[in-house]
Amino acid sequence: MCAGLSSFSYADDVKEDTDNDMFFQSEDIFDLEYVSDVRVSPNGKQIAYVRRSNDIMTDSTRSNIWLASVDGKSHRPLLSSKKSYYSPRWSPDGKRLAYLSNEEGKPQLYVRWMDTGQTALITNVTSSLGNITWSPNGKHIAFTMSVDVEEKPLKVNLPKKPKGAKWAPKFEYITKARYQADGKGILEPAYTHIFIVSTDGGTARQLTSGNYHHRGGLSFSPDSQKIFFAANRSDNWEYEPVESDIFTVNMQGVIEQLTDFKGTESAPVVSPNGKYVAYSRRSDDKVMYKNRYLYIMNADGTEHKNLTADIDNSVSNFQWKGNKSIYFQQSVRGLAQVDVVTLSGKVKSVAKGLGGTTLGRPYVFGMYHAADNVVAYTKGRTDRPADVFVTTRSEQQLTFLNEDALGHKQLGEVKEIMYRSSIDDEEIQGWYILPPDYDETKKYPLILEIHGGPNLAYGPVFTAELQRMAAEGYIVFYDNHRGSTGYGERFALLLQGKYSSKYDFADHMSGVDALIDRGLVDPEKLFITGGSAGGIASAYAIGLTNRFKAAVVAKPVINWLSKVLTADSGLYQIPFQFPAKPWENIAHYWQRSPLSLVGNVTTPTMLITGTEDKRTPSSEAEQFYQALKLQKVDTVLVKVPGSPHGIASKPSRMIGKVENILAWFKKYSAEHNDEH
Repeated sequence: MCAGLSSFSYADDVKEDTDNDMFFQSEDIFDLEYVSDVRVSPNGKQIAYVRRSNDIMTDSTRSNIWLASVDGKSHRPLLSSKKSYYSPRWSPDGKRLAYLSNEEGKPQLYVRWMDTGQTALITNVTSSLGNITWSPNGKHIAFTMSVDVEEKPLKVNLPKKPKGAKWAPKFEYITKARYQADGKGILEPAYTHIFIVSTDGGTARQLTSGNYHHRGGLSFSPDSQKIFFAANRSDNWEYEPVESDIFTVNMQGVIEQLTDFKGTESAPVVSPNGKYVAYSRRSDDKVMYKNRYLYIMNADGTEHKNLTADIDNSVSNFQWKGNKSIYFQQSVRGLAQVDVVTLSGKVKSVAKGLGGTTLGRPYVFGMYHAADNVVAYTKGRTDRPADVFVTTRSEQQLTFLNEDALGHKQLGEVKEIMYRSSIDDEEIQGWYILPPDYDETKKYPLILEIHGGPNLAYGPVFTAELQRMAAEGYIVFYDNHRGSTGYGERFALLLQGKYSSKYDFADHMSGVDALIDRGLVDPEKLFITGGSAGGIASAYAIGLTNRFKAAVVAKPVINWLSKVLTADSGLYQIPFQFPAKPWENIAHYWQRSPLSLVGNVTTPTMLITGTEDKRTPSSEAEQFYQALKLQKVDTVLVKVPGSPHGIASKPSRMIGKVENILAWFKKYSAEHNDEH
């Protein structure tokens, strides 16, 4: 076996030439753009949208706001520069547009007059703002913002430091159960509150109080005197990750509670006439997944009704269509869609195929916004990220953001495959991407790429990382194994207490074997990778089989006993994904841990982890690395400096991730070729 990354060539395997400009290259990632937010004007004639593009000089993703007319005749920038502009929100009369921007440093709230283009800086705050919402009378904007609090657990008598002395940093104290968060690190004592500010500018005023978080969407009553919101205002809130209720707060800061069910009531949206409130509801059953339903209640908190009881998927993103029906969004079998339901429960589909808002991997994410009969949404194709689409009587595409970057590129064709899992005959949906120069007379090496979650889903949408793999001559296969969303609650719960296990492993391998049986794939040239929950599954798989030539395990959980006691998600995972606390059922945690199978592993394995990851801490990857070294399995640990869980959140990191994966697989493709 060769020890390095030397070049190689063979007729029907991974291509040596990576400079083919007709195929998708890593540097093309910097040229990609996509739509991440759409907002229809109140008169239904214009759409303000957020256009996200990558900056090769700053290695960042910039957001600008553009305008497109619904009739397709006009498309122009509204707020466009090297700064970021995002979260556009039309005033009720459509004459102004509120938005957030870092134009003057920290993100602030601005208002733009659409007739003159004049803008006003509305806030001057020190924390990030969110959930900006106009009052119906147009006089105020509500938003949420974090507020620091003083919490000193001990009174410690220390000697006074002499003037000019250089002492070590002060000690840090942690007292909260939820003391860290991925992307933020150790949390300073602070709580999220609701604020209101005049649209003419001035001092923002805090409405909510107490040491609780008031996050999520806000909705005004029609008279602009109350704001509906969701929160957990229990003193036990840290230990209740799926508990929240709906409240109101008036302009004097008086809070009233409207719901008190077990589980999550969230995302309240008031009807235009103020009579009803639509909201999301989920039970508090101690399982890894439960559907979220669309409920309505009277504005005083009485008479609750489930409008989507017959829909076996989670629904979200509610918006009233007049006073008699409600738009909502759901994911179904790999794609998102917009539906509308009447107050009597009659459902009709409005738009399908939403997606394309994640550049790296093909997750089912998209969004929409509506004004009466005009629905705008983000939609892409397998060969394009998200553009602006609109439907009135028929669907129309309003933007074409990536023709300059991808119009001349030959991308891999995405094909669906349906098959049965070998373990219990469960139907599984998957997709595979062919190399862009696919030759049906050849058999190709295969990369199995497993999605995260596990209660998430992939779909037939654009994916830069997987297209890059296909461009190097691989068939890239991905599936929505049991536990994936969009296939009903029963399917999502098939992994309860079984992640990872022989069950999801069988789902993946059955798809691989189906492609082999079709004559597409060389069974001696199989590779596996995945990130987060996909990293767990990849690590578990190589403990069950030696069929893969090499593996890349990204940001994994390796040891559930240590993970749930060191990560930011343990307070949720322990009660909802496990039968007991770790010390009460060590055997179950250990059985689900890839580390329990490390003695079986012979597959050469690369591990990738962010140094600041709080979701699957880097210590997880390090445990597997040391264990593999003890087993004398060829392994390398790749650390991404300064990165949280989202190791592909910066363009260069996405490039680094996929190119390291390809280099590792190329090494073992080369060794396979040398052996033959």
